[in-house]
Amino acid sequence: MLRSWLRQSPRAVRSLTCPRCRQPYSSRLHTVSYNALSSTPARSIRSLQTSTPDSQERVPLRKQLKQNAKALKAEKRQRRESEEASRQKWELTVGVEIHAQLNTANKLFSRAPTSSTDLPNSNVALFDLAFPGSQPEFQIPTLLPALRAAIALNCDIQPVSKFDRKHYFYQDQPAGYQITQYYEPFARNGYVDLFAHDGIAPEDGDKVRIGIKQVQLEQDTAKSQEYPPSTQLLDFNRVSHPLIEIITMPQIHTPATAAACVRKIQAILQSCNAVTTGMEFGGLRADVNVSIRQRGDTTSTHQYGGISGLGQRTEIKNLSSFKAVEDAIIAEKNRQIAVLESGGVVEGETRGWTIGSTETRKLRGKEGEVDYRYMPDPDLPPLIIGPDLVSQLRDTLPTSPEELIGLLTGKEYGLSIEDAKPLVELEDGARVEYYQDVVDILRDLHQDEDPESRGGLARIAGNWVLHELGGLLTKADLPWDAERVRALSLAQIIDHLQRKLITGPTAKQVLAMVFDGDSRSIPQLLEEENLLLRPLSREEYVALAEAAISENPQMVEQIRTKNQLGKLGWFVGQMMRMGEKGRVEAPKADAILRELILGEPRP
Repeated sequence: MLRSWLRQSPRAVRSLTCPRCRQPYSSRLHTVSYNALSSTPARSIRSLQTSTPDSQERVPLRKQLKQNAKALKAEKRQRRESEEASRQKWELTVGVEIHAQLNTANKLFSRAPTSSTDLPNSNVALFDLAFPGSQPEFQIPTLLPALRAAIALNCDIQPVSKFDRKHYFYQDQPAGYQITQYYEPFARNGYVDLFAHDGIAPEDGDKVRIGIKQVQLEQDTAKSQEYPPSTQLLDFNRVSHPLIEIITMPQIHTPATAAACVRKIQAILQSCNAVTTGMEFGGLRADVNVSIRQRGDTTSTHQYGGISGLGQRTEIKNLSSFKAVEDAIIAEKNRQIAVLESGGVVEGETRGWTIGSTETRKLRGKEGEVDYRYMPDPDLPPLIIGPDLVSQLRDTLPTSPEELIGLLTGKEYGLSIEDAKPLVELEDGARVEYYQDVVDILRDLHQDEDPESRGGLARIAGNWVLHELGGLLTKADLPWDAERVRALSLAQIIDHLQRKLITGPTAKQVLAMVFDGDSRSIPQLLEEENLLLRPLSREEYVALAEAAISENPQMVEQIRTKNQLGKLGWFVGQMMRMGEKGRVEAPKADAILRELILGEPRP
């Protein structure tokens, strides 16, 4: 019956529309067969005639991508505007506490070794386990790296300092207290300068000086290892490992600058050989104290670091990377602003942070001086530091990272800040020592030249150490090893290149051969592999250029009529491919091409 109605009423079929795109089924876009419709109940057909589409018209993919990109830009712009408005209304204040393991052979108060790579609980003395009757015995050599760190941080060394007990009960602290220097630390009143190249926030300007309230000696705790669901094992090898705690003043107002401060302090500690490892290997941990207040509001009764009128601070514990420092501060700042803007009150808390998270989490209420029941340690005498020791350490302190960057960017080396900074930071200074060895050898090889000609050698060496040799290491995923390509070998490669005895591609080829294990000297390798440059004659350059030009007349015309000089480089590449490997010099090839194509004077 339905089939008969459809045959008799073609107008009814034409009136049916697609519920998705609203096109008539009788149009070219939709061809409906009677057989298909004959199997459709009449109720469904009626609903098709009377229903309205649930979705909008289909949007072309390209248009949709443009709309998405536009929406994303608008969202980012709105977020920046919101953050700027928040920054104008609310002032962030941050202080940092850094715990760094000192580079010592023995523990702070026992003769047990500090190595924690051996079997669990194998480097433990009776005092480390709080064995009844055991006494602390201060190990004098542990003071030396601590003093180097404090001097490098521009601190005043205190002639007399004392140890205190900080009481708390947790399984990683067997004595029930930690020995530290709360009241009278061995160093006070230091500072660290941060510059734009250190990564501080743009709104902080070109330089920020962050005060260091104090540096104190203290002992580390045990290492806990959890085995779900309910097992926790303790390794006491780390107990009483010497630490210094570096406490900055609350003078940081941006998350990026806080991360830059931790990064700079780690670099300083490594440069003066005070620590063995940094954050990446767990040798340095950071806690951050975060508070928010409305700009210009000094009516708060809260006090932090001797500064009153600040907002209630919260502490985020055990941050293990520079990115975690920045991300955790951003998350806590946003949380506190949300609490205050909703009419709430920020509570003094200790909070935690998980890498990859977007929110801090509450761990416990914030302990204070009363909670820890600080008291002088009755078993340890005062620590007396003589001025002669401080003077000797100050005179023998290695060059600081900032001074080294200043040296490399100065007249002697002439590097850009973009090259000097990674040279100083990579491999805890090992890369910059290698670089300086290469420069010294190069200057000896070119000592017969005038100073102006020798001036560029340091910049050239910087490029080869950082980019060419560094690129091979990155590609092979290998750690730094100065013996893989000795400084003498790299200097000789650069020397042959500068004297035009080899071409740039040949120099890179030779470097790769040495990197891969070729132990021959550079002169021997070049001679035996027939890699020394045999210059082409002018006639040979012209022949190569004419061959390349004859194969690409249209490109030649574009260069001449449309001034597309960038395409000359393509022709240079063609000549280098057509010529004998290693013999075509790019500058000479370019000069010949300019003569033949543009009519420039003969080189």
